[in-house]
This record gives sequence, structure tokens and C-alpha cells, in this order.
Amino acid sequence: MEYVDFIKDQLLTWWQFTLVGVLILIGFIVNLFDRQARHEKRVDFKYKEMPHMRPILIPTRDKGFFGAIWMWLLGARQWEITKDFHYSLGKDQFVIPAGFQFDGASVPKFLSAWLSPVGVLLIGGLVHDYAYKYQTLLKKNKKSRLGKITQKRADEIFRDINIEQNGFVLLNKLAYWALRLGGFVAWNGHRRRDSVTQIIKK
Repeated sequence: MEYVDFIKDQLLTWWQFTLVGVLILIGFIVNLFDRQARHEKRVDFKYKEMPHMRPILIPTRDKGFFGAIWMWLLGARQWEITKDFHYSLGKDQFVIPAGFQFDGASVPKFLSAWLSPVGVLLIGGLVHDYAYKYQTLLKKNKKSRLGKITQKRADEIFRDINIEQNGFVLLNKLAYWALRLGGFVAWNGHRRRDSVTQIIKK
């Protein structure tokens, strides 16, 4: 009985490791029995080279002590695309132009030690962030666009690209449902900024 209590205490003390361990075990089982999901062409995503990008300085300077601490703890590293990133979804070819800034996949801070925002979710996160910001995807010629897409469709693209790229079915589905539950904050934020920009231009 004491041994069981000791195990429980350790699991609660090291809850982050416990959580990650449980998710890895479940993910292994899901991947084992869902091979079709790992290999099927969901959006038929293709690209020739990884995105070229550079980190953008987190602006903690001149924010005051507590302002800098706040940004350090809750802020997210921004990245800038330094070379046009070309990719295709099925037969359609798209581009994310150099100069576009994004923060990678939206990973909670307490999980960032295990799941980097620019790790296995990078490619899907990049396309997803562009879709969130502009409510569309830019065609290769940089003149035409895919057409207006919904938040849900943007989240589905994120999920399907990542399943095709990294093969972690459970991880990508969990990330998808996290976006469905909380992604509206970023989505609505972009729409509000669009409205302000249109008012200023008028």
C-alpha cells in the first residue's frame, strides 16, 4: 500500500511528465490502429524546401521591469519569412511571401518545453497563421487568392497538413480541437485589426 501511495505521489509531483507520458502512450495506440489516417492524402500538401525564416527580437527593452517580465512569460517569439515559401494543396500552387511574420504553432507555455511552436507543427502553423491573418491563401502568381475561407476551414488545413507531414494523428487532432475551442480569439483579433485598417484608409 505504501508503494502505491509513493507512486501516486510521484505521478502528482511530476504531473507534466505524467501527462506527456500518457499522451505519448495514447498517441502510440492511435497511430498503431489508425495507419490509414497517417498515410491518406488529406490535402495533398507538397513543398520543395523548408521555410527560410529569422527570429524577431522580443521587445522587452523599455517596457519597464514588470512589463518586460510580462512579455517574457506570456509573449511569443515572432518569426519572419525571409524567402518566398512555395507549396501546393492538390493541384493548386500557393506562396507565403517574404516578410510575412508569424509565431509558429500556438503552444501553451507550460507545454513549450515538450512541443516547440516551430517544431513538428511548424509547416501547418505557418500556412494556418497566414490563413488566419488574411482569411484566404495567396496563389503562386501573387495576384489571385483562394477565396474567402472560414476559421474552421483554416483549422482543418492546419490539422491535415500536419498529419501528412509528421504522422502524429492524435497530437494534430488535439491541436485542432484546441484551435476550435480557443482559436476564435486570434481570428477575431485579426478581423478587428482589418476593420481598423479599413477605417484608417477611408
